[in-house]
Amino acid sequence: MALPEIIDAHHHLWAPDTDPEGVGWVWLKKPGRRQFGDPAPIRRDYLLPEFMAEAAPDRLTGSVHVQVDNALPDPVAETRFVQRISDASGFPIAIVGFADLAAPGLGALLDRHMAFPNFRGVRQIIARLEDRPEISFAPRAYLGDAAWRAGFAALGERGLSFDLQLYPEQMEAAADLLAAHPDVPVVVDHLGSPHDPSAKGLAVWQRGMEALAALPHVHVKLSGYAMYFGDDMGQGAQDMTAEIIRLFGAPRTMFGSNFPVDKLHLDYRAALDLIAEVAAAEDLPQILGGNARRFYRV
Repeated sequence: MALPEIIDAHHHLWAPDTDPEGVGWVWLKKPGRRQFGDPAPIRRDYLLPEFMAEAAPDRLTGSVHVQVDNALPDPVAETRFVQRISDASGFPIAIVGFADLAAPGLGALLDRHMAFPNFRGVRQIIARLEDRPEISFAPRAYLGDAAWRAGFAALGERGLSFDLQLYPEQMEAAADLLAAHPDVPVVVDHLGSPHDPSAKGLAVWQRGMEALAALPHVHVKLSGYAMYFGDDMGQGAQDMTAEIIRLFGAPRTMFGSNFPVDKLHLDYRAALDLIAEVAAAEDLPQILGGNARRFYRV
């Protein structure tokens, strides 16, 4: 089917081979498998021309780069890297960068990020399960850390958003925190990370997503399908997509490709086609582009 305007709300650009800005990617260069599989095929430069070529170049009018690496010597280098790509190409790329919200000197770091005009917000992955260290991203439980919570509040003072990547078991606690900070626009990444496909796991996901969806300043991304469904975009992925749209409503739901990570299992059109099949036709302009343009001010 013909697609409306697309703003891809979640993708990555990186250049570990050439590294023109001295970003020094650490996580990407580290050998070994990840939660989503073996990144060896994408452990190389992945830049705007390749991304544009495999997207829907006739419909893609802007995008959102989301931070890649929590271990960078200077996370502002990644923001500078993407800003220069956007400036040189004339293609609008909003930037979600990394900051450790619990670290001393957070304000100065955020100010350095904000010196770049495309910078919009922060992602610090808080996904952690005490009994599942092999799939935990966060080194400790940030939601219970007073310094981290103070850092989260500082985002609102600067008009910055937060990309929330967490596990369903953390969602109700996260909702309690977010409810106290309606001035921080939040978007839940990657379908809410439904790591446990059992009936019990999906019930935990359901309760958590209901708690987050009850907060009007919380949005959600239809992204990261390959992380939890691999190459199977069948009934399970369709049912979850429909439920997310029901919970959050079309005005708070946005598409993100998660490329090149999802490229390990899916082609670019896979998620677009699924969303176009599940969502109402009149909602597609919002979900595929309009909401991301508004939320990230693309």
